[in-house]
Amino acid sequence: MGFQVSVQPSRHTFHAEPDETILDAALRQGLSLPYGCRDGVCGTCRGKVLSGELAHGKAQLEVLSEADRQAGFALFCCAMARSDLCLESREIRSTEDIPIRTLPARVHKLTRAAPDVIIIDLKLPASERLQFLAGQYVDILLKEGRHRSFSLANAPHADDFLQLHVRQVPGGQFTRHVFEAMKERDLLRLRGPHGSFFMREDSRKPMLLVAGGTGFAPIKAIVEHAIAEACTRPMHVYWGGRCRADLYLLALAEQWSVQHPHIHFTPVLSDSPSAEHWPGRRGLVHAVAMADHPWLADYQAYVCGSPDMVTAARQDFLTNCQLPAEEFFADSFDFAADTLAAMRANRVLPTSHPSDTRVASDE
Repeated sequence: MGFQVSVQPSRHTFHAEPDETILDAALRQGLSLPYGCRDGVCGTCRGKVLSGELAHGKAQLEVLSEADRQAGFALFCCAMARSDLCLESREIRSTEDIPIRTLPARVHKLTRAAPDVIIIDLKLPASERLQFLAGQYVDILLKEGRHRSFSLANAPHADDFLQLHVRQVPGGQFTRHVFEAMKERDLLRLRGPHGSFFMREDSRKPMLLVAGGTGFAPIKAIVEHAIAEACTRPMHVYWGGRCRADLYLLALAEQWSVQHPHIHFTPVLSDSPSAEHWPGRRGLVHAVAMADHPWLADYQAYVCGSPDMVTAARQDFLTNCQLPAEEFFADSFDFAADTLAAMRANRVLPTSHPSDTRVASDE
């Protein structure tokens, strides 16, 4: 049993179960209604019920007064459907719709996904949530005004924890702390969301998604968001690394293509030793993608990698594959000045490694 919910003025619809809030139902199906705390405190999710019945749950009276309720307003993070509904609410469709916030976060879990990759799951305070678009990033705030930037690897609907993929870099001050000193329950401060690298949901074009190393993080968020909203646009995902260990969530990516026929996944290794007996594709990941898709005039491309990789992909996709320039979206990784100086002092040159378009990242 469940109810049909329509949203005005967008005319989007979704299905709500009787035991879940309107907001949870919308997010579960990839529809981004505004919210802040998801706990009936901030009032950000306030909207109007145009028709239908709902139960207001634990809505705080100081946020939603009896007069508001009589006028048809509800807090969608607390209200649950009791019939088919028609609601009036704005939707989050661009970065301008989302406020940038500074929040504390506690390290909930540290997972060594590869010898040089740690996955950090962060937990916000119980009364807080961070709204973001799939593919955006946050800054981890450090002392002396410094910060380090990492993509959010979880989809927006799965925001109980914020997930970061961190690769260890020689000379990287923050990543050294992550690998040598960070512990579960440590406190951090973050600011975000940031970035224009996110899925353009108003398009129906097939998507070519190309990542290398931990550049997989925002690609993962985009794919999982598309799955959640039942998007059936063809998605061709290419993930490149040097060796097998660089593809640290390979089983997850392979599962996408098994469970969803419109998603195609291709792993690529550029420097796999013979002892690995790698049976898959070899070479530069963007070159392999281009070989499979020589004509991209009708595509969108999402590329997350090192500056060199992003630059090469842009030039080759636009020049050789006829990808429209306005359909190329990218995140490129730059090292922080202090990290780059340390690496040069130790004669360790930056290797091709992806993350976001941030000059202050030592990952």
